[in-house]
Amino acid sequence: MEKCQFQEKFPILVRELQKNEIAVKTMDDLCRYFNDKIEKHPFAKYIQTFDHCAHTEGVDGGVIEETIIGAKVILFCFGKKFLDPRVLSVRPRGIGICEMESHFVISFLEAPNPALTEIMIQWVHDLKIDNPKIG
Repeated sequence: MEKCQFQEKFPILVRELQKNEIAVKTMDDLCRYFNDKIEKHPFAKYIQTFDHCAHTEGVDGGVIEETIIGAKVILFCFGKKFLDPRVLSVRPRGIGICEMESHFVISFLEAPNPALTEIMIQWVHDLKIDNPKIG
């Protein structure tokens, strides 16, 4: 995955995956895949899936870049400890899935806990067809 600073201030990780290099082929299948990963995690909790395109289309003056076919955000929480009220500014977690004609762009904000960021990186890595964990 590529680590970068979105808008020069938000630490995100991004990966583009060609549709022919992953076992799941549709937006809904990708959402189910991440939901399954979250539900199998010992303390992560699935919240909901937000359809960003439907939201933007419903907003007066909403604009969606023409090459974007769909966009959803899987919302969930890894919250195992709640020791500082400011942690709410980075919770819940979200994994963004944007569908383009030939590929998906998967992105998420780096978690305050590096081990949790690594879990999300692994979930994305596990999508590859040549990975024996899927397909």
